[in-house]
Amino acid sequence: MAWIFLLAAGILEVAWATAMKESHGFSRLVPTVVMLVTMAGSFGLLAVSMRSLPLGTAYPVWVGIGAIGAFCVGALVFGEVLTPLRVAAALMILGGVVLMKLA
Repeated sequence: MAWIFLLAAGILEVAWATAMKESHGFSRLVPTVVMLVTMAGSFGLLAVSMRSLPLGTAYPVWVGIGAIGAFCVGALVFGEVLTPLRVAAALMILGGVVLMKLA
């Protein structure tokens, strides 16, 4: 269950990062509230997953899910440019997350 909680926490991290962008510097109420709620959920699920997963595994995997997810949302939703170097960096992060899970 801890890995499921950690995956959900990572997905909520992507949601709060996206909502933060949409809040336009916290000037829009609804995205700001969505950000705060999903942030609390993300941190809460991360904390629950850390009851049985080591800090050195849970935290990097959580950050990696958020980083890769935000990268994908940036490209697919916001039209951010995908350069070969950015894609290579994202793949390296993904590889690190997979290795951390396997370790």
